[in-house]
Amino acid sequence: MKRTHLPLNALRVFDAAARHLSFTRAADELAVTPAAVGQQIRALEDMLGVVLFRRTPKGLELTGEANAGLDALRQGFLQFEESVRAMQAGQSSQSLTIAAPRDFTAKWLAPRLAQYSQQAPDVRFTLVSADGGIDFTEANLDLAIFWADGPGEHEGIALSDPAMVTVAGPASESETRIAWPGCPADEGEAALRLGDAGLAIDAATNGLGRACVPALLAAADLAAGRVRQIGEALPGKQAYWLVAPLPQWRQAKVKAIVAALSAG
Repeated sequence: MKRTHLPLNALRVFDAAARHLSFTRAADELAVTPAAVGQQIRALEDMLGVVLFRRTPKGLELTGEANAGLDALRQGFLQFEESVRAMQAGQSSQSLTIAAPRDFTAKWLAPRLAQYSQQAPDVRFTLVSADGGIDFTEANLDLAIFWADGPGEHEGIALSDPAMVTVAGPASESETRIAWPGCPADEGEAALRLGDAGLAIDAATNGLGRACVPALLAAADLAAGRVRQIGEALPGKQAYWLVAPLPQWRQAKVKAIVAALSAG
């Protein structure tokens, strides 16, 4: 059965005017002008084909037609409010599914989620690999992290500037080039090729050579002294981006974790 179009804004105005029996007080409640209330009431009366208010020497009175529908209308608004609360409760579920490259999860994301969990102990995380690419239309994801030059078709925020650093073991003198898919070095010159930037950092830590990797990914190893930086950081073309389609991006739980992760 086709649903009847409901003029919800006009019905809300009618409810306020009926409670106050005054267009002026209804306007104050709704933060509009009395003229706007009157226009909404007249439009509703024209649509329904009935008169809703009568002016008397004592003020406004509801007509019989208005009284006949008022209780059901107010019950309807209560059900709308319950529906909104139910949807918000579902949206505020304490479960987050995040896709990210495995090396990024190990070296950067997991420690920060652990810190976040101390502040929000009820939050539960499901982490999946984004190494093979992610399709939000097929995966039950709240958020994804990509090594890319922008958010693409989604909403997103870069976690850092696209800076690259070359790292080597603390005492290593090896000049062997370590390459990984997507690294800016010419892989044809590399003597060692690995599956991702995290493995490249670990290889450098063990003295197997030098790796040019995202500065964000190497930050913890540099701070801990597991590797040392060679030369200055260089500008890159890609960065780690937090991304999600707009509906997910608007969720309160996603906004909270995005704020925490992008804070540094």
